[in-house]
Amino acid sequence: MRRVGRIGGSVVLGLFVFVGGGIGVFRRPLIDAPIARPAEAPGALLRPIGRGTTLAQAIASLQERLRTAPGDWRGLADLGLAYVQQARVTADPSFYPKAEGVLERSLQLQAGGNFEAMVGMGALGLARHDFSGALRWGERARALNPYNGNVYGVIGDAQVELGRYREAFGTVQTMVDTRPDLASYARVSYARELQGDVGGALAAMRTAEKAAGTPQDAAWASYQLGELYFASGRPARAEAAYRRGVELAPDYVPPHAGLAKVDWANGRAGRAIREYGWVVARFPSPEYVIALGDVYAKFGRPRLAERQYALVRVEERLFRANGVNVDLELALFDADHGRPTDALAAARAEWGRRHSINVADALGWALYANGRYREAAPYARAALALGTRNALFMFHAGMIQLRLGHRGAARELLSDALATNPHFSILWRSVARRTLVGLERRP
Repeated sequence: MRRVGRIGGSVVLGLFVFVGGGIGVFRRPLIDAPIARPAEAPGALLRPIGRGTTLAQAIASLQERLRTAPGDWRGLADLGLAYVQQARVTADPSFYPKAEGVLERSLQLQAGGNFEAMVGMGALGLARHDFSGALRWGERARALNPYNGNVYGVIGDAQVELGRYREAFGTVQTMVDTRPDLASYARVSYARELQGDVGGALAAMRTAEKAAGTPQDAAWASYQLGELYFASGRPARAEAAYRRGVELAPDYVPPHAGLAKVDWANGRAGRAIREYGWVVARFPSPEYVIALGDVYAKFGRPRLAERQYALVRVEERLFRANGVNVDLELALFDADHGRPTDALAAARAEWGRRHSINVADALGWALYANGRYREAAPYARAALALGTRNALFMFHAGMIQLRLGHRGAARELLSDALATNPHFSILWRSVARRTLVGLERRP
């Protein structure tokens, strides 16, 4: 499964079913089980800003307009949404308070009928991982305009993150019926991936790529294809998709990170480090900072690794200061990097707010890191309950079963993890291999 739960990442999308063209989400009846957070995809929350206009230029234009017309509540709403998007594309959470300020000002000027600002507040809530707040704003916006696809993206995302899955799938069905497009096909892809239908996920994402209206959108879809290929153990095909993304939009950073991941998987440590260094210098998302640190650690450069990990701590404080909840991401990071007590506290806090397979996995792994294996096992099972082919989840569950003395179950889970994606983790790949070899030698 594509890893999308990075610290501060904006999630302004849902899952949905496109019924008109024969692309559907469900390959089996929906079960009452947690679902992972949706993949990030291009959206159309802002009104068109002009062909060739960058986001920074659009923000500057809106700011100039508002200097001459400070009472333009629609312009304020557009600026708030642009700030949310700018935070996402720059990994700079200081744009979130700016977004909040202008969106609140828009609502003060036009409290009733201000659909744009309500959707903006919902998008901001999703970006800050305030999913209850996002849902409230989305429902208020829907009451004003039930025919806009964006509002169903906000509502559906929030429902998924909060664990309200049956409601979420109904919401996303409505969204697809309302607006089938690149983002719709991408969500179909993710929904299929969640249920273990990787072939269907790839097919839907190829359709999304064909529906892209700009090179940047096509690069995004190509990157997502690369992520699907890599997660299913096909690094050569992933590399081709990442390279296509780079060709389509050379300044779009994620495909470069994908190439760095492929270099690591193929044992090209020097190239991986250089590529991750290039990525972090331009887009210092904690996801990439951690990856660079882990590559340093695995290839015998611990001091450089610790510098990256220290940067993650600084970024954590920056995100929190700007209103972003990062408990889920920190739970996994701390469990993997020697802070088990902190990991468990963060995971428990997040589980108290919402139930998803990502949170279930993080809580199970944090309990494992604290030696509480029996408590960890139900959460590891919950993480896999939907049928998602996530090799990291399988590895976590396998190690927990091993500690409980269930060697057969551990062997099966670790074997599945490595068969699904033999390069599933920079830190844990070699551990999984060694452990599985030991289990196979000693029945």
